[in-house]
Amino acid sequence: MTIMRTLKEDELTVNMIGRLEKGSALKLEEEFKTSLKGVKTLIIDLEELEYISSEGLHVFFSAQKIMNKQGRMIVRNVNEDVMEVFKEIGAVEVLTIEKADFGLRDSF
Repeated sequence: MTIMRTLKEDELTVNMIGRLEKGSALKLEEEFKTSLKGVKTLIIDLEELEYISSEGLHVFFSAQKIMNKQGRMIVRNVNEDVMEVFKEIGAVEVLTIEKADFGLRDSF
């Protein structure tokens, strides 16, 4: 998996390309540990994410806990397969997920 990040003032956008599995989840967790300091808005763009494992979901929930204290976290551009996983485990109740078409929170 490839992780790309863009920091503009206090807004961090993280794009993920490929599959978020055990090894890449550890890499992402380390990335968040070092890059979330001072961030008020975290945008996770999943447009090119093909798959997410339970380890990857754990990293999202950990990041959400951090961002609840210092700002907000938005998940964007979730494909159907990943959205099904989010629905099955109830992540749609915890994460702010924006529809790609409208940029608004959708109720799934």
